[in-house]
Amino acid sequence: MTFNSLQYLIFFPIVAILHFVIPTKYRWIMLLAASYYFYMSWNPNLVFLIAFTTAVSYASGRLMAGTDSKNARKAYMIVTVVACLGVLFFYKYFNFLSSSVTGLLRLFRLPVEDHLLDLILPVGISFYTFQTLSYVIDVYRGTIEPERHFGYYALFVSFFPQLVAGPIERPQNLLPQLKAEHRFSADDLREGLKIVLAGFFKKVVIADQLATYVVAVYSNPEHATAPAIILATVMFTFQVYCDFSGYTDIAVGCARIMGIRLMQNFNLPYMSRSISEFWTRWHISLTSWFQDYVFYPLATNKKLSRWARKLGKKYNNRRIGVMLPQFVALFVTFFLSGLWHGAAWTFVLWGCIHGVYQIIGKLTEKSREDLCAKLRIDRESKLWHAWQIFIVFWLGVFALIFFRANSVADLGILLNNLFTNWRFIDLLDILQIDETGLITVFFSIVSMSFVDRLLVQGWPMRSLPGGGTLLKTETAGFLLIAIIVSWFMLMAGDGAAAFIYFQF
Repeated sequence: MTFNSLQYLIFFPIVAILHFVIPTKYRWIMLLAASYYFYMSWNPNLVFLIAFTTAVSYASGRLMAGTDSKNARKAYMIVTVVACLGVLFFYKYFNFLSSSVTGLLRLFRLPVEDHLLDLILPVGISFYTFQTLSYVIDVYRGTIEPERHFGYYALFVSFFPQLVAGPIERPQNLLPQLKAEHRFSADDLREGLKIVLAGFFKKVVIADQLATYVVAVYSNPEHATAPAIILATVMFTFQVYCDFSGYTDIAVGCARIMGIRLMQNFNLPYMSRSISEFWTRWHISLTSWFQDYVFYPLATNKKLSRWARKLGKKYNNRRIGVMLPQFVALFVTFFLSGLWHGAAWTFVLWGCIHGVYQIIGKLTEKSREDLCAKLRIDRESKLWHAWQIFIVFWLGVFALIFFRANSVADLGILLNNLFTNWRFIDLLDILQIDETGLITVFFSIVSMSFVDRLLVQGWPMRSLPGGGTLLKTETAGFLLIAIIVSWFMLMAGDGAAAFIYFQF
């Protein structure tokens, strides 16, 4: 069951109505049952995985609460992290690691056979695993109290709007809201419908349209010219954003209708003026997760800091001792971020590129400031900001070639063609697009920018003579009709296209 399907069109209104009708103390039962039904609609045979992860992390939290021994608490935390990551590793990375080791051994001409398992990647496993890990680690650190009610905790892990593709919620935000009493609110309904509509627009109108042209190039890398690769990757830049942020918008909007506010996951990322700023605007829930549980612990690690200081003294460079722990933490964080996105070296390389981008940015920050001062460039001018946005956008586009390539072999072909094959003939044929299609893509992207700004900056209401605003019910009614029409258009077409981040 996907958000952009007829089943969900029937499922969600029923759940939303029951959410307000059932008494608060029993509501969690209905929501938990609905969430597990939603998850099992993908593959009922894999429901035991989310149940196992939920039970282990819940038990760990209770056990940590029942002891004052620091060593025991640490042991419970480590066992839980190993258990949850073990499940994630087995289903998502076993075949990747096995094939990588086999390929390495064959480079040395060793006779080895493939050892691959017939595994189905459980949908959303990366998301709910990280959600349970944040809970366990926060309980261990003492920043939150362990949840005593197993039902509410299970609902926190499996809450259906954000279950399969985030945002990755923190217990501090979601658990109290699941317990709170929620009464129907016309404001929540109106705002939720607006966000849902924006999500459907980005997914159905833009992402699914662009996917056709992107696939035409990336499925035939041998025939792709440099202009075709660039244009297709720019299209993919907006496709992946509209696809993922579209899912998030629908998830946030559906939760908002029920009175629950999920965290913001995107904030105009393509308006970033640096790569580090980009990662504070893109997939915010994942970035903040890696920041809190990987980057900060590494950057402040005492052993790593001592080693860096010794290295700095050896080479008589104090800057090494100060910055090296940050650089190591940055690179490891983005290496793991790339690996989180997919069990393929293309994703790992993409993550490493973003790590290198940030390291280079920090190394050259002072020299770039000095150069601007020497050239008397006003760093606060709109023109300079536009130039920074332009550079960051194209750095991101280049990195996405690695992300989108179907394999390392395809990546090599694409990069070779990118730097050697600059023929402009047959460009539209390679993309399988015509002039009308290009115009449609352009106006779709412009429309997306307008919709995104409305979501971030608010939806303006027209003032009426004598005060007040245009009737809110008219806005809500129009949006509801628009969503229904979009669903009927979807059903009249080729069916619902899966969201990209479901594979992660």
